[in-house]
Amino acid sequence: MAHRTPRRITIVGASIAGLRAAESLRRRGYDGALTLVGEEAVTAYQRPALSKSYLTGDRQASDLVLPRQDLDADLRLSTRAVQLDTAARQVWLREDDGPPYPQPYDGLLIACGTRARRLPGCDLAGVHTLRTVADADALRADLRTGGPRVAIIGGGFIGQEVAATARGLGLDTTLIDPLPVPGARALGLRTGQVLAGLHTDHGTRLRMGCGVTGVEGDGRVTGVRLSDGGLVPADVVVVGIGVEPAADWLTGSGVLLDNGVRCRGNLAAYGAPGIVAAGDIACWDHPRLGRPVRIEHWENALRQADTAAGTLLDGVSAPAYDTTTMFWSNLYDSRVQVVGHPGPDDTLEIVEGDPKTRRFVGIYRNDTGGPTGVLLFNMAHRLADYRGTGLDEGLPSSLAS
Repeated sequence: MAHRTPRRITIVGASIAGLRAAESLRRRGYDGALTLVGEEAVTAYQRPALSKSYLTGDRQASDLVLPRQDLDADLRLSTRAVQLDTAARQVWLREDDGPPYPQPYDGLLIACGTRARRLPGCDLAGVHTLRTVADADALRADLRTGGPRVAIIGGGFIGQEVAATARGLGLDTTLIDPLPVPGARALGLRTGQVLAGLHTDHGTRLRMGCGVTGVEGDGRVTGVRLSDGGLVPADVVVVGIGVEPAADWLTGSGVLLDNGVRCRGNLAAYGAPGIVAAGDIACWDHPRLGRPVRIEHWENALRQADTAAGTLLDGVSAPAYDTTTMFWSNLYDSRVQVVGHPGPDDTLEIVEGDPKTRRFVGIYRNDTGGPTGVLLFNMAHRLADYRGTGLDEGLPSSLAS
């Protein structure tokens, strides 16, 4: 059956992937009806700042708002998708606490991202997750008035960034994680050891190798109970144990769900025609890695938006998304940048500098010796030399084989 260009497109998710997809649709000449649905009450903004400059107060909410073109779109904020009927081609939406209502579509772009995981029973005052600007507002206020002792559960990048920010505010800070070093899950043990030294040198206490059995308090949190029986006293607790795809509204719709919305290489969703996904919720068949991949990074969401828009307009024959993206983190006085898709079991080969000085470049390699990523630790001036449209193209020729 020949592909028919949709005349009514709905985008569920109004953050960076949804906004940039809408812009790409218009830029590609789409002149049909366009509806952009966002669960938050605000327009798209820069999420990476929430754990850093926004928490410190160096930037305000107005500084984070992303510029957007005149999209000639129906923008519906404070609205979430609650159900998808692929047979009728309708998304059921709910505005605030109002009744659900159907939104018809010919083409649907799913870009609703993820939501922060929570620990059971963590409903005490002073316990926070960090995913939205509203979350950041609540945490920022508590860091100033809630007390001087901060405990962060989770040693991923969000947890580490909050720890660095809290220390920058002069607060007593403890970082807790069941793995032996911070960042081990994303960057491996060797890089994690460098990160551990960075935190320790800046006065952050590390409780590594410890799980969390719960939080304690009466109305307001007073501490975090560890699996080894220890207690970390805390006036403010940040739960940074990762995120999960916001895909519950897609259950039973026919759209294939497996670690997010499962997609072909060009981001067309498996299980239903006329549907694509982009950003944190998309788990797609990566054409070069040869496996499904879901990436929770800002730049990936931005770049996927254009591919998803093209696939929605051109059909499943549209080209695959195979861009190698990067992510970065600012911790204290250090900048960490990663190009590519390294795994925690990949081997890190130092090719420039020395980890002891915290100024180095490393190449991640898988078990076949192939490069999977590049780590630049306080070496931002070398980024252009390792950056390319594909990982192999971004590596010096002597390292790419």
